[in-house]
This record gives sequence, C-alpha cells and structure tokens, in this order.
Amino acid sequence: MTSTDNQRAWIMLLLAGVCEIGYALSVGGSKAFTLWSWSLSAVVFFLLTLYSLSVALKTIDVGIGYAVWAGIGAVGAAVFGSVLFGQSLALSQVFWLALIIAGVVWLKLADSEKLQARSSP
Repeated sequence: MTSTDNQRAWIMLLLAGVCEIGYALSVGGSKAFTLWSWSLSAVVFFLLTLYSLSVALKTIDVGIGYAVWAGIGAVGAAVFGSVLFGQSLALSQVFWLALIIAGVVWLKLADSEKLQARSSP
C-alpha cells in the first residue's frame, strides 16, 4: 500500500462521512419517509455513503474506518441538525462531540504512523 493509496482511501472515507451526514439529515427531514423529496435524498445519500465507505475499507482497516465514518456522521448530524432543524445542543453534548472529533483525528494519526512503520526497512 502506498501513501497515495492511503490518502485516497481517507478522502473516500471523508466523503462517506459527509454522505452519512446527508443521509441522517434527509431521514430526519423525510418525516418517516412521508415527504418524497427528503426520502429520495435519503436513498441517494445512503447509496453514496455505502459506496464510498466500501471503497475506503479496501485500504483502511474495518474497525478504524467504521469508527471514523460513524464519528463524522454523528458529529455532523448533531451540528447540522442543530443548524437546519433547530435542535438544541447542550454544552455537555458539545464537549462529548469534541471528544469524538479528537478521537477521529487520533485514529487518522495512528493510521499514518502504522503506514510509516510498514514502509520502513
């Protein structure tokens, strides 16, 4: 695995996370799939997130990839749900969301160290 392959995989994982946010928000906006425009959006984002995640997991370990994908989706849905749908975010929730972000960053850094260790003679 080259550095470029690893970089592409992380970009696809980031894309999968963004699509997961779109999916979660679309499901929320669909009002239990009773609004067709939101429902269609949910289906499209669902397919995009699955495809992007599957491509990323060809290179990134499943446990790490899934944790990062879920973290991006959870934090993004909470933040954008607050902005778009007026859902409240308490200070304690913001703290725990920040902790998720820190964990995702550390997972990425750990993956980079793992790649460097593999390429060392």
